[in-house]
Amino acid sequence: MAIAAPRTPPEPEARSATGERTGPAGRTLRALAAAHTAVLFGQPVFAGVYLSGDFDALGWHAAGADAVTTLGYLQLIAALVLWIRLRRAWPLAASLAVAAAETVQYFAGLGGALWLHLPLGVATIAGTVVLTTALWRTPLPARRTAPAREGDDRA
Repeated sequence: MAIAAPRTPPEPEARSATGERTGPAGRTLRALAAAHTAVLFGQPVFAGVYLSGDFDALGWHAAGADAVTTLGYLQLIAALVLWIRLRRAWPLAASLAVAAAETVQYFAGLGGALWLHLPLGVATIAGTVVLTTALWRTPLPARRTAPAREGDDRA
């Protein structure tokens, strides 16, 4: 007689206080914000390697800047979609602030304005980490449909 191992239930997905799961728009925004943050952390590393004497690292820093800026704009688009679907304004406002700071950062770096480029880089990393953390901690449920009214044939 064989004894079956007890089955463990699958891990529940993150739910809001009302029991709603994060919807596709929220998951997309979270994924983009996480990728954006991860790529952003490479920038000071590449800059440090460049400043320590490896001048080829400036190319890596420039390529990283392109990747960071692209991910920032994609995150902004995802936040816009979330706002359209859920009417949540804070992810859009915060993503817009990060994208604006990164755009200024990008052009300050191209122009050699290190007096602006370095402190704005530190502030951008801090703001992006706070934003990404908030996105992962806050439930972003799928769009709710209005309940059918009594006597409404569209139910």
